[in-house]
Amino acid sequence: MEEKKPEILIDHRESKSRIAEILKGMGAEVKLAVLPVGDFILSPRTCVERKRREDFEASIIDGRLFSQAKELSTQFEKPILVIEGERFEERVSRPALLGAISSLMLDFNLSIFFTKNAEKTAEFLFAVAKREQLSEKKPLRLLGEKHAYSPAQQKRMIVEALPGVGPKIARNLITKFKTVEKLMKAKEAQLEKVDGIGPEKAKAIRKLLTEDYEEKEDPETAL
Repeated sequence: MEEKKPEILIDHRESKSRIAEILKGMGAEVKLAVLPVGDFILSPRTCVERKRREDFEASIIDGRLFSQAKELSTQFEKPILVIEGERFEERVSRPALLGAISSLMLDFNLSIFFTKNAEKTAEFLFAVAKREQLSEKKPLRLLGEKHAYSPAQQKRMIVEALPGVGPKIARNLITKFKTVEKLMKAKEAQLEKVDGIGPEKAKAIRKLLTEDYEEKEDPETAL
């Protein structure tokens, strides 16, 4: 019997990196998508943000790091940050660097893993995906695939298609409003009260739900 392959969902921005091809060579089934947060989704509960060491330092300086960490920890139960590269550029002092890493682990519940290069990052991603999907029996749920999902899973997947919504926030939303219909009719003020949904996401959700469908923006339907 052919061994089942772990599936890895990769954000379209990572399509230019070598990691996708390395993962394919290792036997993973790789699919590109526009992810609401992070760079790689390895299971319904596990998302990975990848930063090269210079990017990690830059994100501390410009303040992006902690907002990204908050999004990861809000959306996924097991968020992971991979820091790739052999050495830091020392644009940030060592105490500040250690302070940032400590905050990510203690305040945002991120697991942090250091890798030397793209090959080692791919090796780590493959190992986590394989353990989650094949050992822990947490298959990756990809929208659009034909599987026998339970009614609860189907409802959650509909909600996950909303902008900025991952598995964890989708559960929060459907738990709050009980039905997909009530959720779709909810006003911005009601959406904002849900954990993980702020004013910006509430506005984006309402915008998507109320705008007219533009066929010219949907090339996949063209004959």
